[in-house]
Amino acid sequence: MPLDATTQQFLATMAEARAVPVHESTPAIARMSGPAFARMSGPGPAVGSVRELELDGEGGTFRVRVLAPEAPARAILVYYHGGGWVIGDIDLQYDTLGRELVTATDSTVVMVNYRKAPEHPFPTAIEDSYTALEWVDAHRAELAPEGVPLIVGGDSAGGNIAAVMTHRARDRKGPIIDYQVLVYPVTDCDFSRPSYNAPENQLLLSRPTMEWFWNHYAPAAEDRTHPDASPLRHDDLSGLPPAFVYLAEHDPLHDEGREYAERLAQAGTEVELLVAEGQMHAFFQMINVLPGCRTGLDLIADRINALTSADSSESASPISHACANGAPTPGAASSDSAQLTKGQPA
Repeated sequence: MPLDATTQQFLATMAEARAVPVHESTPAIARMSGPAFARMSGPGPAVGSVRELELDGEGGTFRVRVLAPEAPARAILVYYHGGGWVIGDIDLQYDTLGRELVTATDSTVVMVNYRKAPEHPFPTAIEDSYTALEWVDAHRAELAPEGVPLIVGGDSAGGNIAAVMTHRARDRKGPIIDYQVLVYPVTDCDFSRPSYNAPENQLLLSRPTMEWFWNHYAPAAEDRTHPDASPLRHDDLSGLPPAFVYLAEHDPLHDEGREYAERLAQAGTEVELLVAEGQMHAFFQMINVLPGCRTGLDLIADRINALTSADSSESASPISHACANGAPTPGAASSDSAQLTKGQPA
């Protein structure tokens, strides 16, 4: 379906303002757009507590922010933000997103401010992110009651990192991750897929912009094909935690996200795949700007709350493909023609 009306108006406003595309900027200039988007989103809701921490990474430090609910946390969500590994941080609009996730799920949300390319190219973001995950695992007693689920999540480049964290945790025998939330994740450096080249997908994120991100993050060809950069290229996707994969209909990354979900299912992982109809890449971070964001927050909260509820075993859903309406109706979804059972190919 076409882009929803609010998204069309948003893009028209940006065009009138003659906003410079990211790929025509330097990283420093591209990073300056953050405050403007944050002003549109506004501050997030109040949470029980906020802790700022600095962790030691290889050759430097990076920040994490721990957002906790008033009541005892029902889960721990380690969230990796988007921005093509080059822009974005845990301040501004991603702080708003983190607070919304705390409020919607009664979870402790740990926002990871991994170091950015090109100053810190691949694999720094991956190493920082795993260091943060290990820190969370070592401090679980401080973050939530004993036995609550540990979840990883992220959008775009953050979805890429979250996916890689599940591989690394499996291969290194920990931490044990109970669930993963991947919002239009980057899963492969391959610009030949149809969604990368469809004219209707060249919007806030375009093929030239993704090429710009990859050129800064992983300029070497051998790095781009490494499973820690392109998790779709991992030989073994078995033994990974259940996944909720949430894609945008109008997105250069749509095809690789769908293929990753299908490969997870083929490997025996429980996967739910939803497509936000009429939405473009980046809609999920557009809190109070694009209505699809609120729908996405509600859908993700539904999945996490089902996981943490006493009767979560009854609410488990089969691996499925569906389309989620981008309209503001909370949780609106309609099923498409494909229904899978665990481990079957799409």
